Amino acid sequence: MDAHSIIGAGSASLSPTSPVSARNAPIIKRKRSTGGLDSSPGSAAGADEDQSMLEPEKKRQPGVKRACNECRQQKLRCDVVQDPFQSCSRCNRLKLDCKIESNFKRIGKRSKHAEMEKEIDRLRRNISQARAQGYIVDEEPEDHHHSQLQSPVANSAYSHTRNPSLMGSDEAVTSLLTLKRGGSYSMATHYAYELEGVRLTEQDVVGLFQEFFAYYHPFLPFLNPDQSPDLYFQQHALLFWTIIAIASRRYTARPTILHDLSSGPLHRLLWGTVGDVPNSYFVVKALCLICTWPLPTSTTTADPTHILCGVMMKAATGIGLHRPSHTQDFSRVSVELNKDQLHDRVTTWAVCNIVAQHVGSGYGQPASSLYDWTLAIRPGEDGPFTLSPELEARLRIERFCDKVSKEMYSNASDPRGVAGDEHRAMLMRVYRRDYQELQASIMSQHLSSIVEVHLKAAAVHLRLAGFFDSSTTPGYVDDLMGLWRAVTSFLDLLFEDSNHHILRFSTNYLQQMLVAAGFALLKLMRSFFAKSVGDFDRGRTLFHKTINAIRATSVQDNDLQWRLAELIVQMWNGARIDHSNTSYRDGDKIEVDDSLQLKVRCRHSMSLVYDSIWRWREEYQAQGRGTLDANESSASSTHLDSTLMPPQNNMPNLIAANGALTPTANNGMSAAPSSMIAGMGYGGDPNYDFFDPQHWMLDGLLDFNYSYPQPLEGM
Repeated sequence: MDAHSIIGAGSASLSPTSPVSARNAPIIKRKRSTGGLDSSPGSAAGADEDQSMLEPEKKRQPGVKRACNECRQQKLRCDVVQDPFQSCSRCNRLKLDCKIESNFKRIGKRSKHAEMEKEIDRLRRNISQARAQGYIVDEEPEDHHHSQLQSPVANSAYSHTRNPSLMGSDEAVTSLLTLKRGGSYSMATHYAYELEGVRLTEQDVVGLFQEFFAYYHPFLPFLNPDQSPDLYFQQHALLFWTIIAIASRRYTARPTILHDLSSGPLHRLLWGTVGDVPNSYFVVKALCLICTWPLPTSTTTADPTHILCGVMMKAATGIGLHRPSHTQDFSRVSVELNKDQLHDRVTTWAVCNIVAQHVGSGYGQPASSLYDWTLAIRPGEDGPFTLSPELEARLRIERFCDKVSKEMYSNASDPRGVAGDEHRAMLMRVYRRDYQELQASIMSQHLSSIVEVHLKAAAVHLRLAGFFDSSTTPGYVDDLMGLWRAVTSFLDLLFEDSNHHILRFSTNYLQQMLVAAGFALLKLMRSFFAKSVGDFDRGRTLFHKTINAIRATSVQDNDLQWRLAELIVQMWNGARIDHSNTSYRDGDKIEVDDSLQLKVRCRHSMSLVYDSIWRWREEYQAQGRGTLDANESSASSTHLDSTLMPPQNNMPNLIAANGALTPTANNGMSAAPSSMIAGMGYGGDPNYDFFDPQHWMLDGLLDFNYSYPQPLEGM
């Protein structure tokens, strides 16, 4: 039997009408045109090839020759000649590579298009990221076959400045992205560090780190100034960006960095780190800094400092900072620390307790500090557990504040936790002596003015307990006089020209003590005690300086410090203090009353601040919302202190919704016939909750629509 008969027999066995063919052949409804194919010169020569392809192709019909790959992909008729091979007319016309492969399989158009779209999206994202990181995109590169994507800091020891997905082998991206350099090219500004949309150059980072270590680090000297910014970033991104945020508070070269970071990027990085259950030693350092200089906020309900302080202390104890010589007890692996590492951990643990005490005292909450053997004072001992003189003095001051808070405001037999009058009077005498000894010991060391300011703040913290006494308490007026001296001494030191940097770069705790001192002055000067003040004008001048100082500590328009300053101004102007009623002559009898006693008594020494706001709200509710006449609302514009008046050309027009002031035709200010507190968030609810002592202050209270300071009413 010859070859043709064999082929014929095979073809007959695979007739389209046979049962096997009927079961296996796919049903395809399309026109078939075989004209000219049977007589193709390559038909006989390709018979052996067709026979070998019967099994993998599942039994082809007889007489149908194979089309090229391109035509098979498109399911089109193909006139390719297999022997001798001649490309089909379609491939010739479209300049396609015409070939026939036995293992060729069609690719679905939809899936192919979807993959192409994904690839295009990925490449576009890579290009966008490369642009954001300082690369120059060459849309039509002259030599795209040899172009490479190079990092501007290719020789850097760290790769954090570039996205690894953009490095090296992505041919599509490297064919589009090149760094223009030399000749007619110019190097674009590249950003070495990026957090979401906040991008910094190497020059920005160097300037910000210099700013931090020059002005902020002296308040908490526990970081290494000689360490490079790159190393801080490698230790933890949160620590790096926290330093950047703090340094940007007064950084004039790029004043928008703080706003850009606090608008979301740093918050997300912070809470993402906290949500991952931080067990990093460097996260604890970052939390110490964040709790000392919180991100600016205009409302205390959005201030997470008290919560973050608790996270800081729990994270610190979780990694064994309170037992630095036995760190392996808190680790899955054996940890051996050298002397420097051990000392650094002891220092960080001391700073954690200082910060925790500041947060407790400043917010009027129980402090989460832990003073034990690790932080015990060891006179004359020199070793890894010995702190620097500055930190040791600061730690002694905060331990004193902790003792005052726990003894005076942690009475288990009182529902508000306040010690009784007799017990508190006895404690006051004891702590006065302790403070004098502490003051003598610290001042003899001739330490920095920062330590002295915190020492004065501790005296204010102690003496503010005088507002808890009743008028019948023995030595009541003497305690108030001690409070007056403590407040004025603290403010005088803070306002010295040599301490200007302390006020400008002050911590959140010092800002809170400044506010408490301002409320103390206001409360004392509007009461019977004003007659006991020898120089009332000095007190008035000091109060004006305090208002300006609180405004100066503001880092953003309408932040909490700014709003507090405006609130105190409103309270001062509403007090209507008459100078004739505050003069005192020897022999005059002072009528002591209980007007200075506090109703809010659950916030430790800071109860004064919350009580003052509570009373302010209560007074204006009693007068009725919107019932003050225009003369009262504009009373603060008469007899003004010229030193507190802002430049007239800096006063923006107030919108009519403010209610209290409206722009005149000549852009001046005129009083509108409404309350000076109209439009300040009271709303129309007659059951408005005026004060909740468990919540923060100023929530929904004030929303100042102006960006210039309100003037103080003259005496």
